[in-house]
Amino acid sequence: MLYPINPDRNIPWNNIPPLPIRKELYQTIEILEKLGDAKAALARLQGRSVVIPNQGLLINTISLQEAKISSAIENIFTTDDELYRAYSDQNTETTGASKEVLRYREALWSGYNYLQKTKQFNKEYFLQVFQEIKQTTDGIRPDFLNTTIKQGGTGPNAGMVIYTPPRGMTIIKDKLDNLVNFLNDDEHYRIDHLLKMAIAHFQFEAIHPFRDGNGRTGRIFNIHYLTNKGLLDVPILFLSRYILDHKDDYYSCLMGVTQRGNWKNWLLYMLRAIENTSNITFYKINEIMSVKDSILEFVRKDDRKFRNPERLIEFLFTQPFTKVKQLVNAGIYAENTARDYLNKLCDMQVLEKKELEGHHYYLNLELYRILSE
Repeated sequence: MLYPINPDRNIPWNNIPPLPIRKELYQTIEILEKLGDAKAALARLQGRSVVIPNQGLLINTISLQEAKISSAIENIFTTDDELYRAYSDQNTETTGASKEVLRYREALWSGYNYLQKTKQFNKEYFLQVFQEIKQTTDGIRPDFLNTTIKQGGTGPNAGMVIYTPPRGMTIIKDKLDNLVNFLNDDEHYRIDHLLKMAIAHFQFEAIHPFRDGNGRTGRIFNIHYLTNKGLLDVPILFLSRYILDHKDDYYSCLMGVTQRGNWKNWLLYMLRAIENTSNITFYKINEIMSVKDSILEFVRKDDRKFRNPERLIEFLFTQPFTKVKQLVNAGIYAENTARDYLNKLCDMQVLEKKELEGHHYYLNLELYRILSE
């Protein structure tokens, strides 16, 4: 047998095979062909993103959508309006699902900055991301927890145990040590980075080291691995949309590894996710930049003269909702000028003014449309 499977889904899988997996499991013609497609799509995305002068245009907007969608996989739902408003009001208290989503975004950035300093993965990285997501000081699952993964939904198998992760803090830490070594040692484990990311994502989810938040932590890890290995300069590729759209396949492929040793379907699934998401993000970036340039040209030609229109339009594309005080705090305009310009842009149908609970927000209609697609 190329890969020892989980013999009993109701018993903790303390014998998860250590990494790496056998070459025969990933060096197949079908997997290598799909790997080539995924690498080409990712390289095109990287090439497009590096020529954008202000990558904050992409980082803020796309990471907000990732936070929303990844949270939706865990049945944490918020509307675009609620999320964008919460992001605009970060200095005030946010509650409910929007707060959970913004925590995910903060975890994404804290983990990214952590790796910028350490250059390598370690157990503390995973712990920091998890704790940021859950806003907790909790750590590795304690020995007394008998954690199980159960079938969701309302079908005849709902509630049935489909997987039991390893139990025991020492065992979990040993498994994480093996995972970290696999991630960092590219000399000893010479596997293409995209395949390595997919293998490591499965391993982390199988270890399931925390009480909760493992899925979101694992999805954040995906993008951090790509930036850590230099495949992307900044975190702009997120797989959660693909996973949400193909959620049943995602869990089916994970179970396929644990129950049948079927690595092929899992690796093909992840490579398709990378290819598909790279293409979607590439076109989304092009559309955002095209619309931004078009609006800037429109504003420049308007009889109502705008002072420093470049900075104004640039700022309006860093997030869908803008408030007067944000332009003031950024040092772009004084308060009266900022309000006057934003209202003028509403008259020009570039923005739409919204009043929510007594506060005024200005919605970038085109950016909102693009992100919502």
